Amino acid sequence: MKKLMIAVGVSVLLSACAGGMGMKNDGMGMSGSGMSSNMSNPMVGGAPMYANKDIVDNAVNSKDHTTLVAAVKAAGLVDTLKSPGPFTVFAPTNDAFAALPAGTVDTLLKPENKPTLTKVLTYHVVPGKMDAAALKSAIAAGGGKAMLKTASGGTLTATMSGNNVMITDAKGGTAMVTIANVYQSNGVIHVVNKVLLPS
Repeated sequence: MKKLMIAVGVSVLLSACAGGMGMKNDGMGMSGSGMSSNMSNPMVGGAPMYANKDIVDNAVNSKDHTTLVAAVKAAGLVDTLKSPGPFTVFAPTNDAFAALPAGTVDTLLKPENKPTLTKVLTYHVVPGKMDAAALKSAIAAGGGKAMLKTASGGTLTATMSGNNVMITDAKGGTAMVTIANVYQSNGVIHVVNKVLLPS
């Protein structure tokens, strides 16, 4: 069951990267809790992202997630991409992966590093569905910070910086949510500008 949760989480992450490219920020203050599947998401790389379609049906139409696709293939998780959620995903873009130290991505993609790659990918996935409004509420309820348990077993810390939601990883690195509330049938995605690293 844990393996399935991790696999599903990574599948959501694949779509997340697709959902993060070329879109306008729809605002962290937007509440998506009442959003129906009939409402549309922004276009991604010229392709629509449908809230009533699953990860695979959306992701296959985007050409802007090559790093993440390669990572999911290397982790052996392609067959799980139609699994159900819901999951909340903090999804780094290709640019976020490119900002890692030289050679990091290539090293992670090596077969012998599959467990580490899986841990990194699932560290971006939180079981359950938390839209922007829910994240802000959790941060407020926590006195300025919300501790989020990830599918990998690690913890992310969510805080506010002005109107922006910030996500801090186990190593102290901080990413900003640049695009919120990209809905899929099996989760919600928040695009971040940095790759989050587990301990």
